[in-house]
Parts: sequence; structure tokens; C-alpha cells
Amino acid sequence: MILFIVPLLIGFALNLASAFTTKYTRILGERGGRIASFVLRVILGIPLWVLGLSIAITSSSPFVFPPGLVTDLLGRLLGLLSSVLVIWGLLSLGIPAAIPSLRDAVVRQSIYSRIRHPIYSGAILGFTAVILLKPTSMVVVASALGILWLIIQARCEEVDLLQRSPDYQEYMEQVPRFFPRIHKQ
Repeated sequence: MILFIVPLLIGFALNLASAFTTKYTRILGERGGRIASFVLRVILGIPLWVLGLSIAITSSSPFVFPPGLVTDLLGRLLGLLSSVLVIWGLLSLGIPAAIPSLRDAVVRQSIYSRIRHPIYSGAILGFTAVILLKPTSMVVVASALGILWLIIQARCEEVDLLQRSPDYQEYMEQVPRFFPRIHKQ
């Protein structure tokens, strides 16, 4: 049953469309742009892709690799780390996470001083955790599409952020996109 793909891809597409706050604001005004981004992401996009992923998880399909104790423990660990990154990122951003505005400042403190997209980093780890916890073909396809979508989403948001905030270019040069640099200072 591959019906999971329909809500999954529509949800990803709507979420992706939410990345263009600057364009919506130019067309609809500041309030309209914020509402458009919020509706596309929070009201439509996220619920649809979560539904698609849930269908993939609960559907029966062949295992890609046999689940075991190691994959279960690693999946749970990645799931916990995923949750920490997503919550930390959301708390650090505050309201602009759900309702972006042209007046938002570039957040450079907290987790955002180490990673430009900690919420997406957490989601990438979450999709990976789901694969380890339920390694079926449908879950692998749904999660791989999710990771690809997050990479595209981050790039589209960065195009929008560069239009909204001239100092975002410097921030991009200093802070890695998804995972912190590991080096001696």
C-alpha cells in the first residue's frame, strides 16, 4: 500500500511553499504573508506529511534489514537526540518558527550559534531513527524523501532569509547548515 506517498508529498510541497515569506509579504502585506506561511506550514503541511509518515509506519511492507537490539537502541538514542534538537531550536526561535516576518532578526545565540537549522537537523535524525526502529521499505522510502525534502526546504528558506536579512550571508559563512563542525579552536 503506497497511499502514504500522497499526503507525504503534498505535505512536503506545502511546507516547502511556506519558505517564501518575503514573496507572500510583497503580495499580501506583512500580516497576509505571515498568515500564508503559517497556514502552509502549520495548518496544512506538517499535518499532511505526518499523516503520510504515520501511514508508512503502520503499513505492512518487507524489512530492508532485520531489526535488532542494536538498531532499536540506536534508533531510540537518535529519536531522543532528535527531540532535544527540535525542542531546543523551537524554544530558541520562539514565535518566528511558526509565523515568520520580514522584521525577524537572524538568531545567532543558543543552538543557532552552532547550527543554522537545528530543527531540521533534529528532523533528519528523527527520520533516521524511524528507519532504525521500523526498517520496512515504506518507512525507508518515506524517511529518505523526508530527508531530501529537509535539505531542499533549508536551501529555499536560506534564499528567502538572504532577501530579508543582509547579514544572513555572513551567518551562513560562519555557521554550518545541519551539523556542527568538530575541530579544535
